[in-house]
Amino acid sequence: MAVSGASTRKVRVLIAKPGLDGHDRGAKVVARALRDAGMEVIYTGLRQSPEQIVEAAIQEDVDVVGLSVLSGAHMTLFPRVVDLLRKEGAKDVVVLGGGIIPETDAKELRKRGLYDVFGPGTSTQHIIEIVNRAVHERRKGPAPAATKPKAAKPRTKGARKPVRRSRK
Repeated sequence: MAVSGASTRKVRVLIAKPGLDGHDRGAKVVARALRDAGMEVIYTGLRQSPEQIVEAAIQEDVDVVGLSVLSGAHMTLFPRVVDLLRKEGAKDVVVLGGGIIPETDAKELRKRGLYDVFGPGTSTQHIIEIVNRAVHERRKGPAPAATKPKAAKPRTKGARKPVRRSRK
C-alpha cells in the first residue's frame, strides 16, 4: 500500500524492459504483485530505450523504476537509465534491476546507483518490502522494519458447520 509518512499518495512504480530483450513474464509477475500490494504500476512494454524509460518515469512522476533484462546488457542499460534520471534532475527516483545478473555485476550496479538488484527466484514479497523501504527512505528517512506477511484467512462465508452425530 502507500508508504506512510509526509506523503500519503500511493507508491508509483514504472516497470520497464530496456534493450532488445523480448522476455517479459517476470516483469509482468512483479508488476502484478506490486499492484496487488496497493501500488500504482505503469508497464512500458518491451524494447524500450533508456531515454524512453526516463521520459516515461518523469512524465508519470514515479517513485521507482524497475528494470528487467535477461539479455546480458544490464551493465550498459541499467547505469544509462540511472545517469539519465540524474541528468534530468530525478535524483529521488529509486532504480531497481532484475534478471540473470551475476553477483559481481549486481555489486557493481549498486555502486553505480541502483538501489537493489534481484535475481531468479526472488520472492515478490521481498521485492515489495524493498520497494516500500526504498520509497520510505526517500520520502521520510530510515525505513521501518520488515514485517511478516499476514496469513490468509480461510473463507467461511456460506460454509456449513459439520454435523456431529452421537454414537449409540
